[in-house]
Amino acid sequence: MKNLKDRKAIFWDFDGVILNSMPIREKGFREVLSSYPTVEVEQLIDYHNKNAGLSRYVKFKYFFNYIRKEFDTEELEADLARKFSVLMKESLLDEKLLIHEVINFIKRNLIIKMHIVSGSDGDELRYLCSNLGIESLFVSIEGSPTPKIKLVERLIQKFSYQKENICLIGDSINDYQAASLNGIDFMGYNNKALIALNESYINSFDEYS
Repeated sequence: MKNLKDRKAIFWDFDGVILNSMPIREKGFREVLSSYPTVEVEQLIDYHNKNAGLSRYVKFKYFFNYIRKEFDTEELEADLARKFSVLMKESLLDEKLLIHEVINFIKRNLIIKMHIVSGSDGDELRYLCSNLGIESLFVSIEGSPTPKIKLVERLIQKFSYQKENICLIGDSINDYQAASLNGIDFMGYNNKALIALNESYINSFDEYS
C-alpha cells in the first residue's frame, strides 16, 4: 500500500478521528430520547456504537422502525435530529476535544488535499470546524444526510482523483465499507477492532512526523 504521505488526497472521518466526540454524541442520544424506555434507548446506543459512521438520521429511523416497530415517524425523526444538532453545537465546541496528533499531521502535510467525509450532519460539521478554527485545513467538509459511500464517490468524480492516489481514514466498519465499495484504500485509526479488516492501521500519527 502506498505511503500515507505520498497520497494526493486523504478523506477523513470526523468523530473519533479528528474530534474525540463519541462519548458526547452518545450522551446526546440518551438526552433526546430520555422520554422513551431505557431498554429501547440502550438498544439504540448499542447500534450507534457499532455503526459510528452512520448518520443520526439512519439511527433515529432504526430506533423507530426496528426497535419500537413504529413507522411513518419521519417528522418525529427530523425533530429529534434537530434537537440533537442543537446539543452537539453546544457541547462539541471545545478545542480540548480535538485529536491533536491528527490535526498536527494535517497541518504539516497540506500539500495533500484534505477532505472530511462524515456521517455527522454536514451543516453541523461546517459550523464546528469553523468555530474550532480548523475549517481552512480542508478542501471540503461533507456530511449527512448524504450517505458516506455517496460522498466519497462524488468527491472522486468532482476532483478527478485517481483511486490509487487517495485513501480514507476512519474508526468504524462503515468507514471501511465506504472506502471498499469505492475501490480506494482504507486506513483504520482509534479502533483496534479494525486491525482485522486489513493490514493498514495507524497506531499514532506521531509515526509520520
